[in-house]
Amino acid sequence: MITALNVTSIYVLDKEEALDFYVTKLGLEKGNDVKQGEYRWLTVRVPGNGATEISLEQPGPPIHDEQTAAQLRELIAKGALGGLVFVTDDAHALYKTLRERGVTDFTQEPTEHFYGIDMGVRDPFGNAIRILQQGKAHAPGA
Repeated sequence: MITALNVTSIYVLDKEEALDFYVTKLGLEKGNDVKQGEYRWLTVRVPGNGATEISLEQPGPPIHDEQTAAQLRELIAKGALGGLVFVTDDAHALYKTLRERGVTDFTQEPTEHFYGIDMGVRDPFGNAIRILQQGKAHAPGA
């Protein structure tokens, strides 16, 4: 029986730039940072919540051959790969904080929906990030 999600991955083009964005701008904390030969296992996580980490992965060896890595880099730049969804307790305040920290690539300002308030942003590589302030979900028209 599966009991938890331990690590998920997101592809980035530069691990140092990704670390800076996710920690300095989004406010996550660095998790693991381990070198194994040429490979660097680098993760970030929500502060105070060590249950799930996000592995910042670069296309290339030892996982990908150069042709596959080139294809992945192209898809990353287009924002065509998966993204992340975070939860906040105040989307409007977080939006203001992110702007003050220099985040500019918003795809959606905080917007009310029947399920809560959410916003969209892209990391420096084009990966989609949604940030949700959960509300009381109800059926439209109810």
